Amino acid sequence: MANTTFPFRRDPEHPNLVVTRHPLLRHKVSLLRSASTSKKIFKELVDEIAMLLAYEVTADLQTTPIEVETPLAVTRGEKVMGERLTLVPILRAGLGMVDGVLELIPTMRVGHIGLQRDHDTLEPIDYYFKIPPDPEDSLFIVADPMLATGGSASAAVTFLKRSGARDIRLMCIVAAPEGVRKMQDDHPEVPVYAAALDSGLDENSYIVPGLGDAGDRLFGT
Repeated sequence: MANTTFPFRRDPEHPNLVVTRHPLLRHKVSLLRSASTSKKIFKELVDEIAMLLAYEVTADLQTTPIEVETPLAVTRGEKVMGERLTLVPILRAGLGMVDGVLELIPTMRVGHIGLQRDHDTLEPIDYYFKIPPDPEDSLFIVADPMLATGGSASAAVTFLKRSGARDIRLMCIVAAPEGVRKMQDDHPEVPVYAAALDSGLDENSYIVPGLGDAGDRLFGT
C-alpha cells in the first residue's frame, strides 16, 4: 500500500521548522551520513538534496500568467518571477548547495555571506557580504548544510535584515534542536526547512548523529 504521509512534518516543539519527509530525501540523507561516502559522491548528494529541498522551500511562490503557443494552440501558462529570488549560501559549506538549487532555478541570483567570530566579543561578524540590489523586493533563501548552534544562521539573517531584506527563509540539510530554537528565539518569522532533525549537539557542538563536518567533506580539507 502506498505511503500517504504528507511530505512535511510539523514539530509542535518547533513551530518554525518544516522537516521534509519525502522518501528520496530520507534515502539520500542516509547515504550522505555514511562515513564511507566519498568526497565526489558526497558533493553529488548535497547537490541533489539541495535541489529537492529548494523544490519544497519555493512551493508557495507567486506566479504571473503568460500566453504560450503550443504546436496546436495558444494557451495560458504561468511564470515564476525568478529574478526576485536570491540564494545566499553561508561560506563555506553553503557553497556546496548552490549548484543543486541553480539546476532547479537557473534564473536565481546568488549572494554570499562569510562569517567569523570576533576574538574579543565572540560575536559573529561578516568578513564578506554581497547581495543583489533592492533586497526589500526579493525572497532570500539562506543555505547552509548544517544548523547546529544556530549562531551563524541567525547572524546571517540579522545581516540580511539590516540590509533591507524582509522575506527570508532558511534551508539546511540536517538541523539540531538547539539551532532551531535559536532561530525561533531570534527570528520567529523565518521558516526553517530541513531534511532531518537530529538528536542534538555533543560537547564540541557537532550535530549527533549528523554527518561530520560538511565543509571538510565537501572540499576535502
